[in-house]
Amino acid sequence: MVGREGLRTEELDLCFDKLMVFGCSGGIGGTKMGGAGMITEWKDIPMELLLRIVSLVDDRTVIVASGVCSGWRDAICWGLTQLSLSWCKNNMNNMVLSLAPKFTKLQTLILRQDKPQLQDNAVEVIASYCHELQDLDLSKSFKLSDSSLFAVAHGCQNLTKLNISGCSAFSDTALAYLATFCRKLKYLNLCGCVKAASDKALKSLNLGWCEKVGDAGIMRLAYGCPDLRAVDLCGCVLITDDSVIALANNCLHLRSLGLYYCQNITDRAMYSLAHSRVNNKHELWKSVKKNMREEEEGLINLNISQCTALTPPAVQAVCDSFPALHTCYGRHSLIISGCLSLTSVHCPCSVEVSWVG
Repeated sequence: MVGREGLRTEELDLCFDKLMVFGCSGGIGGTKMGGAGMITEWKDIPMELLLRIVSLVDDRTVIVASGVCSGWRDAICWGLTQLSLSWCKNNMNNMVLSLAPKFTKLQTLILRQDKPQLQDNAVEVIASYCHELQDLDLSKSFKLSDSSLFAVAHGCQNLTKLNISGCSAFSDTALAYLATFCRKLKYLNLCGCVKAASDKALKSLNLGWCEKVGDAGIMRLAYGCPDLRAVDLCGCVLITDDSVIALANNCLHLRSLGLYYCQNITDRAMYSLAHSRVNNKHELWKSVKKNMREEEEGLINLNISQCTALTPPAVQAVCDSFPALHTCYGRHSLIISGCLSLTSVHCPCSVEVSWVG
């Protein structure tokens, strides 16, 4: 296969010789391409064939192939839409600086790192040239600052998925700025980051163990992202009932909420969730009219493990309000581990079993 890693020039030439077949005249001298020309050198391979070959090899080989000749470079730069540099262990920043101005048609770029390499200048170059990006993974880029997010916000406004988990230097201001400009974002992974962002189209948000996130960030998120389906706030030790109340009142389609180890959460938050089910009946009725069952709305997963301030009546009210929350064996979707005082909380299934018994 052309383009395997470690392929030498002599091997490339041998592969090329195998492509040379008898022409229409019966002699050897190159394959005629519909009368318009013949394959006599590597650079003569049709773009469609080259891109097909490129789609079958690894990303490292794609980069090598783009340097074979100007024709290959232009074809690959024009046709390449997905690239991962996660295999690059030592020189990713310089590689991005070199490649981003060439690969301007990229839609997916994976820059996940085992050790931090990326710096702001590389992300700024990506934002300057790769305007069609839809999926960008910058996870574990510990060296990045707010400048990177400002650049992404201006240059990559087609993003629908962004992973910046572990980028702990980002401030609330930069994240809010990102959300203001990247209005197409649907999936944002901020696990280990500092603050939350807001985006009306956002559906899933992971803020797990963002220990500096407080009520101000979560409330802004709740007001700005009414279409949220899943929110993970596990380990966000600063948040209080105010955050949960804001989510309950504004994110009417919330399906999953993680509050593990959020020990400032009290019964007030639980009753707010329970009451939101009643208060949102009007919205639910509109869903029913669209041929959706009522059970298809509302919480189906709630993790309140280690939320030791909660009492059984408040949690039971939540369980009663959302039929999809289960405490029964094999269907645990209401997770209460570490809360010994909540052992009496039960779902309808448990009640049915006890009656049968």
